[in-house]
Amino acid sequence: MRLILVGPPGAGKGTQANKLVAEHNIPQLATGDMLRAAVAAKTPVGLKAKEVMEAGGLVSDDIVVGIIRDRIAEPDAKNGFILDGFPRTLAQADALSQMLSDSGLALDAVIELRVDQSKLVSRIINRAEEAKAAGQPVRKDDDPEVFKDRLQAYNNDTAVVIPYYEKTGLLTVVDGMQSIVEVSSAIEAILSKLDEKV
Repeated sequence: MRLILVGPPGAGKGTQANKLVAEHNIPQLATGDMLRAAVAAKTPVGLKAKEVMEAGGLVSDDIVVGIIRDRIAEPDAKNGFILDGFPRTLAQADALSQMLSDSGLALDAVIELRVDQSKLVSRIINRAEEAKAAGQPVRKDDDPEVFKDRLQAYNNDTAVVIPYYEKTGLLTVVDGMQSIVEVSSAIEAILSKLDEKV
C-alpha cells in the first residue's frame, strides 16, 4: 500500500500517519528525516545532499527523489509506505510518478485531509495549550505566527498537487475537521476499498 497524505499544516497528517504505520506495518517516509539519514549514512545521494546543504542551497528534486528511491528499496518498505511532506510541487509529483514507474511501482491512493483553514489557527493554539498543560514541550511550529506562514506556503506551493492527483483519479478527500477517530475510520474505509480491488 503506497500512500500520500496531503493537507495543510495542522490538518492531522502526522497523527493519522502514525496510526497507519502501527496498523499496517508500513513506514512513514518524511523527506526531512530521510535526508538526514542519507547524509548520516554517507550514501551517494546523501553526500550530494550534504554538499548542497553545506553550501546553503536547497536540495534539488532529483536528490530528494533519489533519496526516496533508495529508501523504498529497503526491506521495511516492501509492503508499502506513506509519503509525508512530498511531493510539495507539480515538478516533484511528476518526478515521483516517473521514479515509481521506473521501479515498476505505482501509488495506490492520495488522501487529502481537507480542513476549514480559518479554524486551523485556533486548533493549533489549543494544541499548544494542551501540550503546556501536560508539561510537554510546545512544537515551534505551533506558534500562531509561524503557523500562518507555513499555511501560506502550503497554499502557494503544495495545494497545487491536489488537482494533479484529482486528475489521475487517485485522490480521495476526507473531512479533517472530524475527530481523530472519525478521520481514522474514514481513511481505513478508503484503504479497505483498495484491498478489495487487489
